[in-house]
Amino acid sequence: MDSSRGVGSLGRVCSCLSHCGATKTLICNLLNPAAIYANNEISLGDVEIYGFDYDYTLAQYSNLLHSMIFNTARDILIEQFKYPEGLGKYDYIPGFAIRGLHYDVQKSLLMKIDAFHYVQLGTAYRGLKPVPDEEVIELYGGTQHIPLYQMSDFYGKGPSLKQFMDIFSLPEMTLLSSVIDYFITHGIEFDQVHLYKDISDAIRDVHVKGVMYKWIEKDLEQYILHGDEIYAVLNRLVNHKKKLFLITNSPFSFVDKGMKHMVGKNWRDLFDMVIVQADKPNFFTDRRKPFRKLDDKGSLQWDKINQLEKGKIYKEGNLFDFLRLTGWRGSKVLYFGDHLYSDLADLMLRHGWRTGAIVPELETEIRIINTEQYMHSLTWQQALTGLLERMQMYQDAESKQVLLEWMKERQEIRSLTKNLFNPQFGSIFRTFHNPTYFSRRLVRFSDIYMASISCLLNYDVNFTFYPRRTPLQHEAPLWMDQLCTGCMKTPFLEEMVHIR
Repeated sequence: MDSSRGVGSLGRVCSCLSHCGATKTLICNLLNPAAIYANNEISLGDVEIYGFDYDYTLAQYSNLLHSMIFNTARDILIEQFKYPEGLGKYDYIPGFAIRGLHYDVQKSLLMKIDAFHYVQLGTAYRGLKPVPDEEVIELYGGTQHIPLYQMSDFYGKGPSLKQFMDIFSLPEMTLLSSVIDYFITHGIEFDQVHLYKDISDAIRDVHVKGVMYKWIEKDLEQYILHGDEIYAVLNRLVNHKKKLFLITNSPFSFVDKGMKHMVGKNWRDLFDMVIVQADKPNFFTDRRKPFRKLDDKGSLQWDKINQLEKGKIYKEGNLFDFLRLTGWRGSKVLYFGDHLYSDLADLMLRHGWRTGAIVPELETEIRIINTEQYMHSLTWQQALTGLLERMQMYQDAESKQVLLEWMKERQEIRSLTKNLFNPQFGSIFRTFHNPTYFSRRLVRFSDIYMASISCLLNYDVNFTFYPRRTPLQHEAPLWMDQLCTGCMKTPFLEEMVHIR
């Protein structure tokens, strides 16, 4: 293979990909942002009981909430934890972080890790600035790999690494990065462990002390999205004789106001069970807390709970008592939540319930995937990958130069594709070619996933979701790049066939 011949063929490949049916077909077959996607086969006809989390499941919030959380936690750091007043100049940066990132407390690194425990190079940040790839590799002993024992326990918390898995963690990651940026910029030494704990405590105070609840209650119209659709979903399920329950960590008064806003003053009539301040994930694993009943005003009752009654409000409790008192077990129960660990993991792995993950980011990511720019980039990236794999046997000087040019172009396209989703960290679902750690957990802990509960309105209540058989690598003799380049009959491609 000589260089001119390789480059000429490369040009013909580009021309073909711009005009052949493969690209046109991809652009025509658009994904639906309102669809439900299945990891496991599940028939809604077999589901008799539907359970829901509240925050970011039934109630979706506007992005304004993130700025409020950031600003309040920042002020707590300054006023209560005595952090420098200069931090007050930092504002929330929408779109800086994405869900599913890991934070190495000892190294002050926020980064994206793939399903195989490798850091995606180009996505490691200390403060608000990227860390060079060489430094990341040096920090981890000459590798991008993070050992399992460092990664996380069952709930995403390792000895030195913490995974940010819920949507409320976006302002926390941005505040963490902003504070580190301030200290580094001003040459201030800081203890990494104390800093991380202080910021976690400040963010926690915003939730635990009820500050966030007050903002939302004062302006439900501004903060809560898709209210009418939630009523339609719940009402439809009840009309088809499904039982409904709610298990949330939020307090009753907050949930009550939000549900009245979305569903109406008689929202409790739709639910067979309502459990607030459940303390998930402990609710699913700890048997010690019994249920307590609340009256209509939210005051605690003292009587022992021997049954869970429709129309009543319960606080705390545990899943083992819930199962004993209701008899709701196994695959006839489908529970929806946004947090893969706190909401879904225990239910699927320990109790055999069906689970549905609410992933609001899915809508935006699918709209990007549907763009012509993304389609062309992905198709050409796959073609280049195939060319590199099959032509690497040619090791003369000219051929090596062509291969280096292809590798450089492939890396440029990969970076371009990543930036379409998020300039710092890319897609929450993929690294350059592997699923993210978040994606692997999404597949493991959810039967189905969707952008919002309202997606259920697009399906019959007896609909069966069939996940497509995804070919394993040894089951896929025709890869996308082979399909795209297979229409060209050139001597160059004939050589490729011989070495395939």
